[in-house]
Amino acid sequence: MKKVRPKKNLGQHFLTDLNIARRIADTVDACPDIPVLEIGPGMGVLTQYLVQKPREVKAVEIDDESVAYLNATYPQLRDQILGEDFLRMDLNQVFGGKQFVLTGNYPYDISSQIFFKMLDYKDLIPCCTGMIQREVAQRIASEPGNKAYGILSVMIQAWYDVEYLFTVDEDVFNPPPKVKSAVIRMTRNGVENLGCDESLFKRVVKTAFNQRRKMLRVSLKPLFGKDQMPDAAFFAQDIMTRRPEQLTVAQFVDLTNRVAEVMPKP
Repeated sequence: MKKVRPKKNLGQHFLTDLNIARRIADTVDACPDIPVLEIGPGMGVLTQYLVQKPREVKAVEIDDESVAYLNATYPQLRDQILGEDFLRMDLNQVFGGKQFVLTGNYPYDISSQIFFKMLDYKDLIPCCTGMIQREVAQRIASEPGNKAYGILSVMIQAWYDVEYLFTVDEDVFNPPPKVKSAVIRMTRNGVENLGCDESLFKRVVKTAFNQRRKMLRVSLKPLFGKDQMPDAAFFAQDIMTRRPEQLTVAQFVDLTNRVAEVMPKP
């Protein structure tokens, strides 16, 4: 069967280096004995190594041409290739409610959306690995105080330990992307409860970073309506003189609880 043509509108850049593909596949070994769901397998450069592992493997692929190629090339996966849009899937249905590892060479333009969806299903996904744009990987792994530290950093590190594993150059893809890539692994930490309202935590983090150069006493004001603004004492707290990139996850949890105390009750 002829090879799949990379499609620009799907952000397809097919990895051609088999050694790197094998190394990416091996990143799932940190979370053994549970199934694997691969996102965007394309022509199966990563899939060929995943299926050699003693565990169930499924792959979700939105491109019909790739689905046909995978079905022809990997007949043992014929019923395990899901021709769907990952972002629209109910992940509880994939392995019958069982936990699984998420992996893949993720499309660069939707990688952040993929990881936000992972967070929605964090109890199902104890481990997520794969390759993304290096800039996004650096953002996810960044520590407080760095320019790369942002919404993704805080939201993911609240629930996962992040490892930046290695960098991948542009010349091992067809077509080559204009940026470098990186392979990361995210493993669920021991946090079962943040110690604050999770939905408010998300709002506080996103609102703070929407004006990341401003002090919190300024950037947090959009959380409140004009007639619901806390008194001056709330914005006079020491933490309000800091910028969002200076706060750890624990400090964002503390900030969320402070906001909750002054939030008008519904």
